[in-house]
Amino acid sequence: MKKRTSKPNSLAPGFRIVALGGGTGLSTLLRGLKEHVVRRPDELASSQRPISDLAAIVTVTDDGGSSGRLRRENRILPPGDIRNCMVALSKDEALLGRLFQYRFHAGHGLVGHNFGNLFLAALTHVTGDFTEAIRVTSKVLAIRGRIFPSTLSNVHLVARLDNGRIVHGETRISASRAPIKKLSLSRSRVRPLPAAIEAIQQADLILLGPGSLYTSVLPNLLIPEIARAIARSKAPRVYIANLMTQPGETTGFTLADHVRAIQKHVPPRVIDWVVANRQGVSPEVARRYRAEGAAPVAIDLPVLQKLGCRVILDDLLEEHGVLRHNTRRLSRLLLEEFLSR
Repeated sequence: MKKRTSKPNSLAPGFRIVALGGGTGLSTLLRGLKEHVVRRPDELASSQRPISDLAAIVTVTDDGGSSGRLRRENRILPPGDIRNCMVALSKDEALLGRLFQYRFHAGHGLVGHNFGNLFLAALTHVTGDFTEAIRVTSKVLAIRGRIFPSTLSNVHLVARLDNGRIVHGETRISASRAPIKKLSLSRSRVRPLPAAIEAIQQADLILLGPGSLYTSVLPNLLIPEIARAIARSKAPRVYIANLMTQPGETTGFTLADHVRAIQKHVPPRVIDWVVANRQGVSPEVARRYRAEGAAPVAIDLPVLQKLGCRVILDDLLEEHGVLRHNTRRLSRLLLEEFLSR
């Protein structure tokens, strides 16, 4: 176990990073890493901006809210998590980012939809290609990085609960309060996007999480070719721990339980390192989360080490009514620990 202290190392330039996940966790991570990415295609990486390529591989199993409606009614992949990642990587989060996150509060058929979701849905129909819609939208937002859906297959999550029930769909799985025994995809053969596999193969650092264990992190790893590509990589493979447990999905889970769940579902080894928060939560915020059934993720170091994980602890918490990772501190930790000379 390593308790981290800040270091003044210079960073070697030209690194490629791949981050896999979904939900708010992945976009939070990308928001911090964005500041260290070269800003123009012709710009050379430097010690100030050592990342030459930042690729996000995003789960596409969401079936709730605006994304779920567009998925059912327009037969497209759910755009919500991809939209969040685009906004996080965008050059101008203040204006265009706000526009793409704008949610309609009135209008028949529009209520509840995000402008960015509708934009991606429309572009998908205009171009006939979801990946082309992502590429064009990425240019509009001038994002610093690349974004790939993990697959173009229309897949859903299926969970077998401890009580024997089978639950279909991310929304129902998240709402369930029984422990999850086994998670799978609705199709036995799911092909990944070739560009996503290529990005993993070229990566100097592979990041998993933060995000919901069963509905953000694992769905990407359940695609066999993605899991195999990560397992074969010589790059450090880092799991970024959640700050809090998630009611239903991970109630009572320690950090080692999170890692064990990944190892149970993904036989090839995909985690070398675990990065976790050591900073305490304020009593007021802790009480509010506790009332909702959530608690700080306990860090059981001896068990993690038995699982073969090296652990880095740091103060990574940011409180603004809700708990989030401190994006700047987290990104700096990742760069200094894994990409320094």
